[in-house]
Amino acid sequence: MRPRAALPRFSSILFLLFLPPVFSSSSRPQWVPQRVPVVLAQQTEARSAPHFLSPARLDVSSPCDPECHKKAPRPSYWDLRRLLAYETLNSDGQLTETAVAIYGYDPNTSPAYSSGSSGKAQRSHVRRKRQIFGHDGRFSISGQNHLLKYPFSVAVKLSTGCSGTLVGDRHVLTAAHCVHDGKNYVKGAQKLRVGFLKTKHRDTQASSFDLSSNFTNHVEGGHVPYAPPTNDKMKFQWIRAKRTHVPKGWIKGNANDIGMDYDYALLELKKPHKRRHMKLGVSPPALRLPGRRVHFSGFDNDRSGKLVYRFCRAGEETSDLLYQHCDAQPGASGSGVYARMWDGRRRRWERKVIGVFSGHQWVERQGASQEFNVAVRITPLKYAQICYWIKGNFVDCREG
Repeated sequence: MRPRAALPRFSSILFLLFLPPVFSSSSRPQWVPQRVPVVLAQQTEARSAPHFLSPARLDVSSPCDPECHKKAPRPSYWDLRRLLAYETLNSDGQLTETAVAIYGYDPNTSPAYSSGSSGKAQRSHVRRKRQIFGHDGRFSISGQNHLLKYPFSVAVKLSTGCSGTLVGDRHVLTAAHCVHDGKNYVKGAQKLRVGFLKTKHRDTQASSFDLSSNFTNHVEGGHVPYAPPTNDKMKFQWIRAKRTHVPKGWIKGNANDIGMDYDYALLELKKPHKRRHMKLGVSPPALRLPGRRVHFSGFDNDRSGKLVYRFCRAGEETSDLLYQHCDAQPGASGSGVYARMWDGRRRRWERKVIGVFSGHQWVERQGASQEFNVAVRITPLKYAQICYWIKGNFVDCREG
């Protein structure tokens, strides 16, 4: 009887988790509108057809820890133009490279880049490890009442094994390493498909959250976790990608430390998906996030076919990367990291994608081991670029 008795208390926790936070009007964490630079496409040239030889990696690691990234030299205007140039892979296999120009960007006033020493950053020893920190705090979402409802409905699965987030009527934001290994496009990138969870037939089961046993034990204070019925009535509906945009910062820098800063890509689908999407937002400083908390949902490969949601406290940050201890496994790469804050203009709480989950780091610092999960922050320049890819013009992309 204990598992059944757990349900009312569990439902109360679920209600409190998604209840709008109570703040006074003066203390609400707010999205701050800011003018962003213009990243404008210039000339486009054809490139040799890719080979599509290597399998996609489901996570990446870097030998550069937070201190290493902070010490890296600030890129010049010309560096940024090279890094924000991009390749476009079309579904027919044709590949192009587009140069960009940048307008309205002042590195002295922009929060996107911090000044650093010009010396070469010192590398730390890195090793791979599971991406779970202590007790597994992930939630498996089940039941169409939640899976098909915003914000969980914006999470999608890529046919290469990664996750992504709907950021437009036919656009998906994901990690660059899900489609490109830094040298060439991966197997399946040309015929890339995006999967949307939908019901096989009418679902009569009550929707629920499947909490990890450790978390449930902690909530219940007992030894027998509540295990809600699994929902096996969902399937993926697939839509082909029409084109894929990848920044040259990833392609040129993947073998170097800067590559991880540009681990993002945008997919354009062949047809609209007809779901609500999540807006892009410029990543605010972690201290400005409510409870310093970030969220993301993805399809971790240790929970096959299930959408997994998690939230956690943001840790260290650099101008381009956000370090946190959100539990994750390979397959969650490419998930959109989002925050929920007050939109003063629309007078409502608004979720916005502020980063892309990239991978895991385990670093040795002065003889002590530390580990992080890493997300690529959407800086003003990255916002301008991604928005341009979505909108096709810069006029609608001046405010982040």
